[in-house]
Amino acid sequence: MTIPIRNTVFDKIKEAGSLTDIELYKILTKEGFGMPEDKFNKILLDLEILGLIKVSWITKDERRIEVFIVKEEVDEVDEQNKEMIEKDYEASFPGFEK
Repeated sequence: MTIPIRNTVFDKIKEAGSLTDIELYKILTKEGFGMPEDKFNKILLDLEILGLIKVSWITKDERRIEVFIVKEEVDEVDEQNKEMIEKDYEASFPGFEK
């Protein structure tokens, strides 16, 4: 079973963390994943739409590609509510002692 080229491209971006589209294209070509420029751009667009990468223009002809990192904020009130609900649920069983 072959791995889709989109997964390979994403893995290369994830390994590097941040690189330009020219560097990425050279890496892929060097490893035998040569492709037309329009297909390369389509793969980048697909990954950006999926929310996996962020593409921004550096110059007129060069783009910066980065892995998109989602930072989840922890709401302390929600955490306290979850703990209370769990404690109340556990305490609702007869013979339960903690």
